[in-house]
Amino acid sequence: MSSPATIADIARQAGVGTATVDRVLNRRPGVNAETVQRVLQVVAALGAPPQRGRPRKGENFRFAFVLPADAAPFNELVDRLIAQAAGEFRHQHITELTHRIDASDGVAFAAELTRLSECDGVALMAPDLPPVKLAINELVRTGVHVVTLFSDVAGSMRETHIGTDNRAAGRTAGLLLGRMAGTASRDTLLLCSQATRLSGEIERRIGFAQVIEERFPKLKVQRTPDLPASDSGACRALLRYLRSDAVDVGRVAGIYNVGSGSAGVAGAVESLGLTGGVGVVAHDFTDEHRALLGANGLAYVLHQDIHYCISTAARVLRALCENVRGALNVVQPRIEILTAENLH
Repeated sequence: MSSPATIADIARQAGVGTATVDRVLNRRPGVNAETVQRVLQVVAALGAPPQRGRPRKGENFRFAFVLPADAAPFNELVDRLIAQAAGEFRHQHITELTHRIDASDGVAFAAELTRLSECDGVALMAPDLPPVKLAINELVRTGVHVVTLFSDVAGSMRETHIGTDNRAAGRTAGLLLGRMAGTASRDTLLLCSQATRLSGEIERRIGFAQVIEERFPKLKVQRTPDLPASDSGACRALLRYLRSDAVDVGRVAGIYNVGSGSAGVAGAVESLGLTGGVGVVAHDFTDEHRALLGANGLAYVLHQDIHYCISTAARVLRALCENVRGALNVVQPRIEILTAENLH
């Protein structure tokens, strides 16, 4: 038996885009009558594709959560919260599968993504690279709903992004550190990050530099070399940099780390006896960061409601599968500013 026609097959035959075919099949507005007729003629000739994401009778929705494989504390926290949400998902007739994929190789990451075509939906945190975009597009064309989680892959056919505004998070970090820099002798803010292809971390860097330039023109942002993702590696690398001639430690007013390795950054600051004098801002409320806030190793932690994001991703995917009107109307989580004084 020949396989059923896909949306991509119909689009090619009708000479239109896959989004147009999707609109016609789901009777959504925005397509002129002539194009509608042409698409329907092709559907009549080739046969209708399987309903996107419709669950088979008696079975749950199958949603895949895709995370980078590296053991960064944030990734581990998200993985743990997905597992804890299993009971909540079962009540919604959702079967969740968590996939950890090596994000250092974009081509390999994309190849792993394409193997998820049997799922009804995918929520992923992925590097923003051309092969990954193509893999997302291919999943969507085969009828899989895709949303991005915590870090977006703009320009792909993903249907929405779920997570806080990362550029606004970077601007918030810049505002906090800019206000902490009270003396003219300390006029340098260090910007630390890893060699990442996650757009969320890139957006944080951009937002940080923007707000310092706009609101604190007397301060200087100095980018450190890329730090290793591990805490121990980040600590060693930052110590080497701070002890080199590349930076005057006496002028450093604060440090912003956009991604993983924040405990290592705080450790380097402590090793130089600068704890309390140099404020460090990090992301994500992990157990380690809770302890560092209490010990004054971190001045602020910027956080988002991870459980909310995970639950919202599943809810949006299910609504898309069921063709619920307004499925993409998502309230994005706020940026929470945590200090030693407001820990729960």
